[in-house]
Amino acid sequence: MGGGMNKYNAKKTTVDGIKFDSKREAKRYGELKHLERAGDITELKVHPSWDIVVNEHFIGRYTADFSYHNSQGSHVEDVKSPATAKRADYRLRKRLMAAVFDIHIIEVL
Repeated sequence: MGGGMNKYNAKKTTVDGIKFDSKREAKRYGELKHLERAGDITELKVHPSWDIVVNEHFIGRYTADFSYHNSQGSHVEDVKSPATAKRADYRLRKRLMAAVFDIHIIEVL
């Protein structure tokens, strides 16, 4: 494990050669890997991203923390602190993901 602090004072952490922005995100990765090994989820992806395009205009790229499938369907998760989850820029990206891709982000607080 290693790394510095990010702009939100979270300690960057590396697990399985994957860099995470916080210890909480790395912990969630461990939980999801356990669920995947148990067969409860499949197709676990770390830091999946989508290009957001509206009316043929590139708006930006959204990178989530995780995506996976289970018996209820596809899921996209972001590990957020309560303060970060309230940020206007994050809320806008979350609404764009719902509007453009019909993806409703699960916030892991």
